[in-house]
Amino acid sequence: MLDLLVVGAGFSGIYMLQRARALGLRALALEAGGDVGGTWYWNRYPGARCDIESLEYSYGFDEALQQEWHWSERFAAQPEILRYAQHVADRFDLRRDIVFRVRMAGASFDEASSSWQVTADGGRSWQARHLVMATGPLSSANLPDIPGRDSFAGPVFHTGQWPHEPVDFTGLRVAVIGTGSSAVQSIPVIARQARELTVFQRTATYSVPARNRPLDAAQEADVKSHYADFRARNAQTMVAFGASYPRNDQPVRQATPDDREAAFERRWQIGGLNFLGAFGDLLTDSGANQFAAEFVRHKIRAVVRDPATAERLMPAQPIGCKRICVDTAYYETFNLPHVRLVDIAGTGIEAIEPGGVRVAGCLHQVDAIVFATGFDAMTGSLLKPDIRGRGGLSLRDKWQAGPLNYLGLSVHGFPNMFTVCGPGSPSVLTNMLVSIEQHVRWITDCMVWMREQGKNGIEAETDAEASWVGHVNAVAGATLFPSCNSWYLGANVPGKVRVFMPLLGFPAYVQKCDAVAAQGYAGFHLA
Repeated sequence: MLDLLVVGAGFSGIYMLQRARALGLRALALEAGGDVGGTWYWNRYPGARCDIESLEYSYGFDEALQQEWHWSERFAAQPEILRYAQHVADRFDLRRDIVFRVRMAGASFDEASSSWQVTADGGRSWQARHLVMATGPLSSANLPDIPGRDSFAGPVFHTGQWPHEPVDFTGLRVAVIGTGSSAVQSIPVIARQARELTVFQRTATYSVPARNRPLDAAQEADVKSHYADFRARNAQTMVAFGASYPRNDQPVRQATPDDREAAFERRWQIGGLNFLGAFGDLLTDSGANQFAAEFVRHKIRAVVRDPATAERLMPAQPIGCKRICVDTAYYETFNLPHVRLVDIAGTGIEAIEPGGVRVAGCLHQVDAIVFATGFDAMTGSLLKPDIRGRGGLSLRDKWQAGPLNYLGLSVHGFPNMFTVCGPGSPSVLTNMLVSIEQHVRWITDCMVWMREQGKNGIEAETDAEASWVGHVNAVAGATLFPSCNSWYLGANVPGKVRVFMPLLGFPAYVQKCDAVAAQGYAGFHLA
């Protein structure tokens, strides 16, 4: 019997393997893809790039690893991040404990042996004391159910399931459906190839410039000279990154109009996600938020030459309640004569036909379609397989009204199962690598403690679970996050229950997890 079976070989899964092996735990990982990398294995769309700076979006658990790897850009592109994941797998000889091209079909908990029986498509099975779901919060592609979708005569792509072979749009009329992060990154690149590009937008998005550049060697050397301190300072921020651009805690209304504009402009010129750190109340006060929102709208007006197009590109919702995007020449792309924006906010897409996309009775003829429609976030990959806990309880039934768990780590009724960066944890509101490392350390430390204490099983208690879900909701309710329909609430997936799933505030979360462990895993039932 394995000590743990890990589902997924992205950044969560490969670190889980490395740490489990170092602690003397017998571990195996199942991976649906043909290699490690997770998100960065599947998301190969044009322009795919991380929105966290490279020196921060990397592992900190091994000093030699972080010293030897050199990033080429401030914000690394997908091919480089994938090479990094492959390097880590090779450096620690992890592939021998990964079964590739195997997709988990289901898992059931056996109470007699206090273990999990895990099955895969094709009939293979494994038995493990612990089941670790390292499937990632953004790994289940969301393909909208549009009438006639499968009738289209040309090639169809989804940014989250991009082909491994090169895709050439030269001379083609291309439709991009969606204007979220993957669209914002891919549209400028596709526009450089396509003969015509038509973008179908339901909701306008806020995007700030990346200001990407080759990574400065002196900056890299400076960070590497005190990497541990650099990472520690980032981990003390609300989002576990960006300590180099400290958040200004001043309320926006305390600044003069000139100082306010100057603060926004400084962040705009720096580039990246630090823009919302210009003032301390931008995500808690709707009036304060409007100052930042209007600043970005003014930038859109200044860049996009056609007033009607600029108006359609200006979001109405608070800035930041949906994940803010980071771009290179996104708004500028709409100045190109062969790029069109079609607003589908009121009508939706009527149908997809063999020759194109029909909106409000008008057929937009295209040769290729790109769905940039995101993911069934946070819960999608956890609910696809048939996971059954104690007494045959289905996780799908347990979460019918929204995800219930404790610390975003454990679900009552599902002993010895852990989720990495799932709902109820900071995950997607942080630098994911930092959250991954914190979760992996906590889970593996728990397993070692159980072994030393002679414990067979661990699961969240019902009271602790209910209290935790209430806490997550209360934290979200004190912010503007629930004020718009975002994938944080599952609003992009028809029929999905609207529940704000991640938790804001990394340092407080870490303190809670550490306190629970120090108290002998308070809130957990131990068998």
